[in-house]
Amino acid sequence: MYYSNGNYEAFANPKKPANVDQKSAYLIGSGLASLSAAAFMIRDGQMNGSKIHILEELALPGGSMDGILDEQKGYIIRGGREMEVHFETLWDLFRSIPSLDTEGASVLDEFYWLNKEDPSFSHTRVIVDKGERLSTDGLLTLTPKAIQELIKLVLIPEEKLQDLQIDQVFTEDFFNSNFWLYWATMFAFEPWASALEMRRYVLRFIPHVGKIADMSSLRFTKYNQYESLILPLVNYLKEQGVDFQYNTQVQNIIVDTKDHKKVAQRIELIQDGQEKQIQLTENDLVFVTNGSITESTTYGDNNTPAPVTSDIGGSWKLWKKLARQDASFGKPEKFCENIPEANWVISGTITLTDDKVLPYIEKITKKDPKSGSIVTSGPVTIKDSSWLYGFSISRQPHFKKQKDNEVIVWVYGLFSDKPGDYVKKKITECSGAELCEELLYHIGVPESEIAAIAQNSANTIPCRMPYITSYFMPRALGDRPLVVPEGSVNLAFIGNFAETEKDTVFTTEYSVRTAMEAVYTLLDVDRGVPEVFASSFDIRVLLESIYFLNDKKNLKELDLPWLLSIVEKYGLKKIEGTYAEEILREAKLL
Repeated sequence: MYYSNGNYEAFANPKKPANVDQKSAYLIGSGLASLSAAAFMIRDGQMNGSKIHILEELALPGGSMDGILDEQKGYIIRGGREMEVHFETLWDLFRSIPSLDTEGASVLDEFYWLNKEDPSFSHTRVIVDKGERLSTDGLLTLTPKAIQELIKLVLIPEEKLQDLQIDQVFTEDFFNSNFWLYWATMFAFEPWASALEMRRYVLRFIPHVGKIADMSSLRFTKYNQYESLILPLVNYLKEQGVDFQYNTQVQNIIVDTKDHKKVAQRIELIQDGQEKQIQLTENDLVFVTNGSITESTTYGDNNTPAPVTSDIGGSWKLWKKLARQDASFGKPEKFCENIPEANWVISGTITLTDDKVLPYIEKITKKDPKSGSIVTSGPVTIKDSSWLYGFSISRQPHFKKQKDNEVIVWVYGLFSDKPGDYVKKKITECSGAELCEELLYHIGVPESEIAAIAQNSANTIPCRMPYITSYFMPRALGDRPLVVPEGSVNLAFIGNFAETEKDTVFTTEYSVRTAMEAVYTLLDVDRGVPEVFASSFDIRVLLESIYFLNDKKNLKELDLPWLLSIVEKYGLKKIEGTYAEEILREAKLL
């Protein structure tokens, strides 16, 4: 497996790998990573779809990318992943997946047309004082000290950030900035999260610095991501003959680790209540989605909080059993144990059933929620909320079955250890109606109307996800297994708890990237995996980021002594009429 860039290999079809007709594949879990791996085996590995078996513990595919209409509870979305143009492997995949809605078009075609016609743009990113836009919204408000801390983080090698938290490398100057507020609430970072992962995010998303307030660099699906991405992908795989086995809990994978080789020999599982085994040869490839952020999810309803569960779930149990067999299979306990109490654990899906709340939403977003256009373009954060509450409204309808009178609002709170401002409870203790009440209070609905609206004009489903922030737990190198561990013949790890170079977790891109790398390695596919967008090596992007990090100040206005000393030493006069002057002007630093 090797990395490539440019469109030379992006448009090429590899030759059929040797011996692929003798191989079969077993994918543990049916999340985006497994579905992508199956698609790459068919498209690029030219494997017969009937030889690919997807083993899923639930009764439906999709993993953490969900969006369902529960006939008893109502509409439920646990969350959504923001996407952008430089998700190289994601778009490489979906260019080949036919749309379910537009004949002759791919999912990528449909997505591209939609986001051209209805681009993302947030008119209000942060509110305070019951629905008023923050006076400094749009500015990053980073002090010179905070900017220096950001630059210092980028310059530190990953090995020196092992097991460090973000609040161990930044001071209050940084945490008091709008930049951190935007960053944390857009990506779900907490102060205790991994400094190593924070560094990867800064390098990966440098091009977003100037657009992090208005979120104009993001792209969104037409409906929820389950209907828009997962269903077309599942439909494609089924048409290719892929075997989906539901209600199948993989208990263990027995791996022979002798003679510097790692060979998966047997899958032990329970299917529809019966214990079974699958014997494997070196030609039987096994792809494991190790760990899950939505494992052990529970749901409440409008009158009941989501219950607490002590079960860590099947995916974590499987990873722990694998890790006991070989140290190179990672350390799952680093991610699923000792998660701080002050973390994001609750989200909620609010279905508004009449127009009473819509004027308050339209005042904040400057958009009609029923226009069909994307409404918030990501989260609207309530800065003065004790929960650090936020809400997001995508294009409506968000579900194909949604009724004309319904608007879907997704809510979440990053701090679970503090009582609310209207509902004097921790967010973990709240019923659906109470989650709705807290939002209505913060967007300016009169208090005398709040309770009646939450009960009679809305239905809210609370969702408790005990591992939703586990991707970001402080970690060391080796805590996540390599996509294909050294010496592995037929076993690969895929998904956001597998380790690959430079890319960032909690993204659809990471799931697809690890899947592509795993398939290309184990099948020896002779085509390059698109490298992570190398924006941090582009001097234009770096200069532009300096401009935006300093709230659009040019070189002469900057309060950065270290940078000004360089300017003074070499002198701006010396670059007049040169390419250096040209790129500085393009970055608006001159």
